Amino acid sequence: MRGVVMYTAGDVRVEEREDPKIVEPTDAIVKLTATCICGSDLWPYRGIEPADHQVMGHEYVGVVEEIGSEVRNVKVGDFVVGSFVISDNTCEICRAGFQSKCLHAEFVSQTIGTQAEKARIPHADGTLVATPGQPEPALIPSLLAASDVLGTGWYAAVAAEAGPGKTVAVVGDGAVGLMAVLAAKQLGAERIIAMSRHPERQKLAHYYGATDIVEERGEEGIAKIKELTGGLGAHSVVEAVGTQESFMQAVGATRGGGHLGYVGVNYDVKIPGIELFFAGIHTLGGPAPVRRFLPDLIQLIWDREIDPGKVFDLTLPLEQAAEGYKAMDERRATKVILTF
Repeated sequence: MRGVVMYTAGDVRVEEREDPKIVEPTDAIVKLTATCICGSDLWPYRGIEPADHQVMGHEYVGVVEEIGSEVRNVKVGDFVVGSFVISDNTCEICRAGFQSKCLHAEFVSQTIGTQAEKARIPHADGTLVATPGQPEPALIPSLLAASDVLGTGWYAAVAAEAGPGKTVAVVGDGAVGLMAVLAAKQLGAERIIAMSRHPERQKLAHYYGATDIVEERGEEGIAKIKELTGGLGAHSVVEAVGTQESFMQAVGATRGGGHLGYVGVNYDVKIPGIELFFAGIHTLGGPAPVRRFLPDLIQLIWDREIDPGKVFDLTLPLEQAAEGYKAMDERRATKVILTF
């Protein structure tokens, strides 16, 4: 099969990889219908994470081609959406709703690589969710978004306790930030402030439910949020970038007693303990337990109540994956879908 391999930073190639096979009786082989490039894939692309002939990709939808003898929840022929973290969905941590910290958790990006024609998915019963039927082609981008960015944005909004009567501020206008705007709207937030300097992303933020746009960053961004909220700060803040500036901006924009949901993958972010102490806020984040939300998100998409697929603004064949990485790195694309 063909698949994406990152040889080293900036060096992305599409080459022949070995076809996956059933290894464990809980495995499933999925023939992928579509995959995509994630903002977190840019960390190794930019040399922030190491990459040495690394298989890439962790977002995926497709049709089950083969199952192991112990798989019960999906069958051959099912169209499925999978989480970017493998989970059994039965351990105590999974049952508490934190499947990304499952006792059997493994990151698809580090072990499987779904920017490829096929993928072996371990713990298929706990990781994959079948759609109600075979989706129309128009639904596939939205279902693909559910595999990571929609589920991650949704978790961030839930972690920030977005809801009726709340003002929500979203730091970050990438795919996850935009999905957090969508989630905040669906959760009933009264006011949604999107922090963005990118005109096209601002338009999409408005489409998904943003009521205000703030272009300022850092201390100026914090001041603007407080100005818009009577000096208090937002009830709920989502951090969807992962830089020092964005994280501290998110902390500063959260009102005392408010909630911060952080899902931006951060490197070298150092939070001064004294600032967090005196902020007096709740914090929750980390790798999103997408599997917790998948059944409901799939149904919302199936019923055409949400359209997260609009976050994809560039479609390329798998063979042009290198161009997709370059486009996202240069911010010419918000999120790239790869087709076969």
